[in-house]
Amino acid sequence: MYDTDSTAKSKLHLQSTLGDRPIRILHVVGQMVRGGIETWLMHVLRHIDRDRFLMDFLVLTTQPGDYDEEIRALGSRIIPCPLDRWNPWSFAANFKRILREYGPYDIVHSHPHLFSGYVLRLAKQAGVPVRIAHSHNDSSLLQAQAGLYRRLYSTVMKHWIDRYATLGLGCARPAVAALFGANWESDPRWQVLYYGIDLKGFRDAIDPVKVRAELNIPVDAIVIGHVGRFAKQKNHLFLLKIAAEVAKREPKTYLLLIGDGVLRPRIEQEVAQLGLTDRVIFAGVRSDISRLMRGAMDIFLFPSFYEGLPLVSLEAQAAGLPCIFSDVITEEVDAVKPLVQRLSLSQPASVWADAVLARFHDPSVIKQSEAMSVIEQSSLNIEKGIEALVKLYSLNASKSYQVCYPNSQINQSGEIYE
Repeated sequence: MYDTDSTAKSKLHLQSTLGDRPIRILHVVGQMVRGGIETWLMHVLRHIDRDRFLMDFLVLTTQPGDYDEEIRALGSRIIPCPLDRWNPWSFAANFKRILREYGPYDIVHSHPHLFSGYVLRLAKQAGVPVRIAHSHNDSSLLQAQAGLYRRLYSTVMKHWIDRYATLGLGCARPAVAALFGANWESDPRWQVLYYGIDLKGFRDAIDPVKVRAELNIPVDAIVIGHVGRFAKQKNHLFLLKIAAEVAKREPKTYLLLIGDGVLRPRIEQEVAQLGLTDRVIFAGVRSDISRLMRGAMDIFLFPSFYEGLPLVSLEAQAAGLPCIFSDVITEEVDAVKPLVQRLSLSQPASVWADAVLARFHDPSVIKQSEAMSVIEQSSLNIEKGIEALVKLYSLNASKSYQVCYPNSQINQSGEIYE
């Protein structure tokens, strides 16, 4: 029970601020490129009340990122702190200098999975009161295949996360377990925080004929779509085998690949060897994913070896696309169930091709507007995601404030009463 008489009590609104200033958050991330983590962070930055929450981005590189210009335009800062893996002491000195020069920060929110252990250890030493480790991937497969050095590194980093994190977040239950342990539910620090996607772009009017013409795709083609960086995790080689199988049966098949990465030259070489050069479009990194999904793709294929909670799979459902996912991806991403089918990676490409053609010739009856409505009502839309994140920031910042003011009390909204 709290006394709300303003003449008798001082109500400190730490749901939004600490005292009379905003809550200041430093996000630690590799580089602000167009990846899933970074795109979600941009959704947060665009939608959060930037007068109440000031977000800066410490990046582990000196190379520019795709989102840097927009971040600065929105009033946040990009702060380079390059990481030399063989000289962590240099990173430590730079990191602490940045906290002194750009801070003070109320929260350090670290995103580079295991490396968060080192980040949060340094943040603790620098006196940052709220330290968040965020797991964005189910890394259990990688851990099972890891060598001795990687296992040792993982053990040390997880120990530091357990010791120095005041809060741990994961984009889905497998991602939480991967970083915080199988018994994570017994520790109230570890929690699931679903990303949520911005549905704005999925409401815009589009001209599919124009979109396909821009990509040199015939209007009557069957277009398999995929969005993801060219990395082993995304399983592009298997994706090409599936497309080749479909093309044997349907000569008008095209494969639209959106993204870039270190394995792109190898994938381009494989495309040539399969004789698909004129049927595979490498669209590169794009800012109009929703437009390409709705205007060019007929079906979305996602045969990843592992994921956290992939935003593009949610976006494909928002676009109303039939989706075929590998069964290792968490079912928490199945927002619009009539659109989603799952197959095992142990099945040959021919079985996946059967599924692609079956979904193309017998499309889902659900309309795109209905699919968007389902996502809008779920916990996977950006508004609900921001609401949950703001509450976590506020409650944890409030608790740190209460350490300085032990006679205060906190309610469930993150407000403090003296």
